Amino acid sequence: MRSFHDALEAFGRPVVTASEVAREHDWSQSEAMGALENLTAATDVQRVEVGTDPVVWFPTDWGELADRERVIPFPKRREIVVDKPTQFTRAQLSQFAHLVDVSGAEAYRYEIRKEDIWQAPYESFDRLLRTVRQVLPDRQPELEEWIEDQWRRARQFRLRTHEDGYTVLEAVSAELMGNVARQELDETQLRAPMSDTESWVAEGSEASIKRTLYDAGYPVQDDRDLETGDPLDVSLDLDLRGYQRDWVNRFVDAGSGVLVGPPGSGKTIAAMGIMEAVGGETLILVPTRELASQWRDELLARTNLTSEQIGQYHGGAKEMRPVTIATYRTAGMDRHRSLFDSRRWGLIVYDEVHHVPSDIYRRTGELQSRHRLGLSATPIREDEREADIYTLVGPPIGTDWDELFDAGYVQEPEVEIRYVPWDEDVYQSEYATAESHEKRQLAAANPVKIDEIRSILGEHGDAKTLVFADYIDQGDALSEALSVPFISGEMPHARREKLFSQFRQDERDILIVSRVGDEGIDLPDADLAILASGLGGSRRQGSQRAGRTMRPAGKSRVYVLATRGTTEEDFAQRQLQHLRSKGIRVQEVDSERVNETAVE
Repeated sequence: MRSFHDALEAFGRPVVTASEVAREHDWSQSEAMGALENLTAATDVQRVEVGTDPVVWFPTDWGELADRERVIPFPKRREIVVDKPTQFTRAQLSQFAHLVDVSGAEAYRYEIRKEDIWQAPYESFDRLLRTVRQVLPDRQPELEEWIEDQWRRARQFRLRTHEDGYTVLEAVSAELMGNVARQELDETQLRAPMSDTESWVAEGSEASIKRTLYDAGYPVQDDRDLETGDPLDVSLDLDLRGYQRDWVNRFVDAGSGVLVGPPGSGKTIAAMGIMEAVGGETLILVPTRELASQWRDELLARTNLTSEQIGQYHGGAKEMRPVTIATYRTAGMDRHRSLFDSRRWGLIVYDEVHHVPSDIYRRTGELQSRHRLGLSATPIREDEREADIYTLVGPPIGTDWDELFDAGYVQEPEVEIRYVPWDEDVYQSEYATAESHEKRQLAAANPVKIDEIRSILGEHGDAKTLVFADYIDQGDALSEALSVPFISGEMPHARREKLFSQFRQDERDILIVSRVGDEGIDLPDADLAILASGLGGSRRQGSQRAGRTMRPAGKSRVYVLATRGTTEEDFAQRQLQHLRSKGIRVQEVDSERVNETAVE
C-alpha cells in the first residue's frame, strides 16, 4: 500500500493507472497490475473503468492519503505549497524560504526570495542545496540554478581595509566593478578607481554603499579591519551550550552578525561569550530603560565585570564606562552622538536589533566599532525593511528552532487561535455603525473575551499567566473584571517594577500587560500567554508575546482571542505567521460560546 501512495504523490493526483505505477517503481505492466489486483482484493484500493480510457485506481481509505504531507513546488514562481507539513519540513523551509500565508491551518505557501538565499545560514552552497533537496519531492534544476546564482551574488563584492588605512571596495571581476558598482555608486561614495576590480571608498560612505549595492541585488561582505578599541578583560562565569559556542565561533570568524534564535535560547548569554572573545570595550544599545537595567544585572551576575566597569547612559543616568548600556534614542541624539562616536568601541551590541532600520534609531548603525552584534528572536518588520538590519549590522547567525525544541533548551509552545462570538448588545448598538478604526477597537475589546479569559484561566489552574491587551480601556476593563493589575505606560516606573518583581518571585500568578511588555522585560517563568488583542497583524508582536512562555521548564501555552466576523480573524493569522514558519503548529477552534450563541 505504501508503494501505491508513493505513486499517487509522484504524479500529484488521487488516481493513477497501472502504467504510472509501473513507471514509478520500475515494474513491468503485469507486475503493477498484479500488485493493484491484490490491493483491490484486500479492499485497500478500488478500480474504475471509464469507457475507452485506461482503468484508474484510487485508495479506499482516502483519509490516510489526506493525512500525509504533500510538497508541491512551483519553480517558475519560486513558490512551494505544503499540505499538512511536518515540523521537520517547516523548520527546513524556514532556512531558505519565506512563509507567505496559511490556508485553513493546513496548506502553507512559501516564497523563495533572493534575500532568503543571501541570508541563508550556511557556510557553503552545497549545504544549502542539501537542505533544499531534503524538502522538495524531486530535483528542480531551474530553481536550483536560480538559488545558486543568488548565493554567488551575495559574494561578489567586499569592503576591506587598505594597508594605508582607508577602505577599498573590491569586486570579483572588472565587469562587476564597471557595470554594477561604478554605475550604481556616485562620487560621494567612490573617490577613485584603484584597479579594474578595486575602488577607493569615500570616508563614512560604507553604510550607504552596502545599502545601494544590496538594492541592486549584490549584498556586500564587510571585511574591514576596524579599530580594535581599548582592551577589556571579560570572562564568563558559566559554560555555553553547544549551539551558543557555535554562535560565538561563527561571529568571531565573520566579525559581525545577528544572532537569531527563539526566545529563551540564551542570546544574551551568547552575547556575553562574544564580549569575552572580542575582549574590547563594549557599547550595548537597547530600546528601553528596563532592558538597560536587566543587562547590567545580568553582566554583574554572569561575568567578572564589576559595577565600576558598567555604566548606563539614558534619561535616568549618564555614565560612560568600559561597558556602557544606552538606549537607542539617547545614543542617536545629536547632543550625545559625538560622545559615543569618539569612543573606540571594540564591540557594539544591538539588542532587539529589528529597531535599527527605523528612522529614529538608524543613526546608531553609523557608530564606529570593530565588531557589530545584533540580537533578535524576530528580525522581521511590517514595513519590509529587514534588509537594513543586515546591511547596517551584519549577516544572520542562527540555529534551527526545531533542534532547540528537541534538545529541551526551549519549550515548544502549544498555540491556539480561539474565535469568540460578538456580545450582541455591543454589536447592535455600536459596532454596526462605527468607523473602521472604531470597529477594530470594539472587536478587540469585545466583552465576551472576559468570560473566555476566565474559562482559559480555569482550564490551566495556577499557571503563571500574562494577558496582553493593546488598548487602555480594554486593559482597565479586564483589570476590574479579573481583579488583576494592568501594567501600561501610564503606570509609574517604580510601581511597574514592583509588580514585575512580584511576578518573577511567584508572589503573583497573573498580570495584564499593554505593549510595554512586548520588549525588554524579562519574565522567565511565564507559562501561559493570552493575547486578548494585538497590534494589527504584527508578526513580531505575536512572536514576542508567545516567546514569554518559551522557557525550558514548565508548559508553554498561547491563546490568541479573535472576534468572529471581524478583521481580528486575519490579524490573528498574521500575528502567528512567524511562529508557523519556524515549525510551530497553530490550532484554530471556535469558543464554546460560539455554539451557545448558535443554539440561542
